[in-house]
Amino acid sequence: MSRSPRSTSIPPRQGVSASCVSLQPLTAAPWTTLLDFLCHRMPTVTRADWVLRLAQGQVLAENGDALSPDAPYAGGTRVYYYRDVPDETPIPFEETVLYQDEHLVVADKPHFLPVTPGGRYVQQSLLVRLQRRLGLPQLAPLHRIDRETAGLVLLAVQPAERGAYHALFSGRTVEKTYEAIAPHAEHGVWPHTRCSHLTEHPTDFFRMCEAEHGAANSETTIHWLERHGPWARYRLLPRTGKRHQLRVHMMALGLPIAGDQLYPQVLHGPDDEESFERPLCLLAQAIAFTDPVTGEARRFESRRRLDWPIPAVDRPASG
Repeated sequence: MSRSPRSTSIPPRQGVSASCVSLQPLTAAPWTTLLDFLCHRMPTVTRADWVLRLAQGQVLAENGDALSPDAPYAGGTRVYYYRDVPDETPIPFEETVLYQDEHLVVADKPHFLPVTPGGRYVQQSLLVRLQRRLGLPQLAPLHRIDRETAGLVLLAVQPAERGAYHALFSGRTVEKTYEAIAPHAEHGVWPHTRCSHLTEHPTDFFRMCEAEHGAANSETTIHWLERHGPWARYRLLPRTGKRHQLRVHMMALGLPIAGDQLYPQVLHGPDDEESFERPLCLLAQAIAFTDPVTGEARRFESRRRLDWPIPAVDRPASG
């Protein structure tokens, strides 16, 4: 499914921008109606549901006009539609806005809340919550952290300024500091820098792994901070921003982050019913940079704190 840049003719609904799909030219298209095409392109949505969406004006032409259930297939054009996630699971934790001006919004995200809509979460995402709460439909994230990770997320207020802020992250001129709780390393030498080549897991599309071959494309410096029984608190300083980088690097050192449901083994897959009882002990704690728009030196710190894991309590056997 392709996405085009946002169209000014297609307004957001309930804080969510419309998704876009391109229609193949008529010479290569076997469909006569738009409905047939949508059912073929996105089969996870039933035909009855597509008919209902079309009837309710949730599928739009490029000029913003609603398309009817009997609309013909118009090859070479784009169609916009609003995603609908029935029975969306509420995330029972609130984000905090730490800072806001005409350029930036800095949010302190709780565990379990995704940054952007995706999968089974649309309204229950940081972006949509903030767009609606702040009345800023053009708000856009400048970077992302995992849904399971808590902490700082920066968002741009002005669409024209996004490129300048994005360049900070692509140019690695942002200093990011994370904290994690993981097993205490009895014989660790700190600080330690982990460099490796991260790639997608060969069988689990939602995980990453370190490849034996290939130039290093990820780097994290790890500091030991304090000990609490079998656990320790670590400061993580990523120089790169690969997906799941911190989680994979800690696991590779034999120090998987407490509460991790994906590493070293999958305990909770992306399609499993959500449980909020055991958060990942990983926090995006601080971020610092020189603002490319104002020239100011910026530094923000999360107000959240990682709690030490509670020891598991053995339950009596039933019978």
